[in-house]
Amino acid sequence: MCLVDNATKIRKAPPKLNFEEYLFTFEPHYIHMQNPKIQAVFFDIDGTLLSFKTHEVAASTEEAIEHLQAKGIKAILSTGRSINSIDHVRYLNFDGYITFNGGYCVTKEGEILLKKAIDPSDIQSILDYAKEKPLSFSFMSEKEVTIHDVTPEIAGMYAHLNLPVPPLVDMDKVDITSILQTNIFMGPEEEKEFMQQVMPNSLASRWSPLFADVNPQGQSKQVGIDVFCNYFGIDRANTMAFGDGGNDITMLKHVGIGVAMGNANPEVKEIADYITDDVDSDGIWNALKHFGIL
Repeated sequence: MCLVDNATKIRKAPPKLNFEEYLFTFEPHYIHMQNPKIQAVFFDIDGTLLSFKTHEVAASTEEAIEHLQAKGIKAILSTGRSINSIDHVRYLNFDGYITFNGGYCVTKEGEILLKKAIDPSDIQSILDYAKEKPLSFSFMSEKEVTIHDVTPEIAGMYAHLNLPVPPLVDMDKVDITSILQTNIFMGPEEEKEFMQQVMPNSLASRWSPLFADVNPQGQSKQVGIDVFCNYFGIDRANTMAFGDGGNDITMLKHVGIGVAMGNANPEVKEIADYITDDVDSDGIWNALKHFGIL
């Protein structure tokens, strides 16, 4: 069998096997990973493309994306952010955009491939709940992002992401059929009960202890990958993805090669095929070089 070094997720030979014996212990998937025919690479934004320290994309990452596209490999953004909150990375000229954790997929030309809203009854439940109990949340539609009850912690979170605090929700004028994603600001320990009681038709994922991304049941970045693989005629086995947060787990498990950034959450590293360097240490470039894609 192959042994796994949990610190790096690099497979190592059992010490009692010689090289020839070791060669035949590789799993077929790993052999494929060492000789990938990658046709599309999916990138998360926060903590993957964008550094939390500099709020910028590393020069090596910009160069890597240029090289990928020059070789005919599709570079596709895959984020939990709103379609209206990605302007600062659009200059990278992605071939497609998975936003709202897979709920809104659009080509670089602006063709909408998928748009899926949260069950309106769940949105109404949030509004009813917030009238009775304290609750901070944001609503994200195709056109705008709004927020209810901005605390100092929430204002700090938006500053950390280098984003402006959205305007306040008008509770009496919400179009409950238009919400593609909501952020519920509560701790992980409160999430399960809230979702069961208030939003039973939706699914929560988390990349921050401060809040959960909430999307329609069954919706995730994995769905967005399938949408673009179908659109471009790409075999999913020939795809690769980079991520660092809990909402990236389905994506990393679904592609041919799932790469966790060195700064990724522990649960993300646990499921990744490979762990690269962190976002501030050329992690994307180094992984692409490691697999011979650049």
